[in-house]
Amino acid sequence: MKFLAEYIMRGRMQAIMVASTLALISLIIPPVSIVSSATVALVTLRRGAYEGLWVLLFASAAAAALGLLVLGGYQFALLYGLVMWSPIWIISIVLREGRHLSLAVEIAILLGAFGVLGFYLYQSSPSEFWLPMLEQMIKPMMASSPDVPVDNIEQSVQAMAHYMTGVVAAGTIFSLLFGLFLGRWWQSILYNPGGFRAEYLSLSTHPRLAIGSIIVIAIAWFDSGIFSEVAWNITILLFVLYTFIGAAVLHLMLSRLSSGRFLVPMFYVTLLIIPHVMFPVAGIGLADAWLNLRNKFSK
Repeated sequence: MKFLAEYIMRGRMQAIMVASTLALISLIIPPVSIVSSATVALVTLRRGAYEGLWVLLFASAAAAALGLLVLGGYQFALLYGLVMWSPIWIISIVLREGRHLSLAVEIAILLGAFGVLGFYLYQSSPSEFWLPMLEQMIKPMMASSPDVPVDNIEQSVQAMAHYMTGVVAAGTIFSLLFGLFLGRWWQSILYNPGGFRAEYLSLSTHPRLAIGSIIVIAIAWFDSGIFSEVAWNITILLFVLYTFIGAAVLHLMLSRLSSGRFLVPMFYVTLLIIPHVMFPVAGIGLADAWLNLRNKFSK
């Protein structure tokens, strides 16, 4: 993908064209949104906040114009671009000025947590908001599995509705961070070979944040009512943070083994194929705040 990064960095028009076009394509193929976000991230990281804002605004206008031609309306495409690119622009500024990938990741999680709290303040009953959407999603499943008791499915859907705010926030932050990582990797291969790898493998968090995370998890487990529900949704979001940290720790450990060149790709493939593996990985990420596993392993 180096050729795409080189094309983006040729000028504003190239970056605007790539970001806006990929944004519309992502409506059909959602993962493409990561590449679109990475375009804004790369420009912001390399050329600064002002240049990144310029690309963000004009790419949103271009997406609106394309939306008018393709979709028959500009409002959705304009809002979609602004919502998708504004957070990554902010996080890219944090990374550019702070020069620490860990800080940028923590700020992203913090933005997600504020989003969860804001949604609970705005929506009096979030579960009722998500329930109709979940019911629409499971209708094909119920039609294809008539032997499954309807009551069991309905109970599962009602329980899931209480945690959808956190699930949606976690998915959004995952996409945001992948876009940031891709933009940083592009910047690395163009201007600082090997820089992103070193940043990613040193990904960590402060013990105070880990203590705060444990407090949130404890509230989720032992409290009840709305406070427990909010805590569970924020816990889902924290899961994203510690999964990334745990993956970085295990990546470094596996790469130092003699068969590391095979084990590292196998590790990431396993994460994709078996999502349950993320739970112990997140546990390693949380423990690393105190144990500093990288140094222990190197010794």
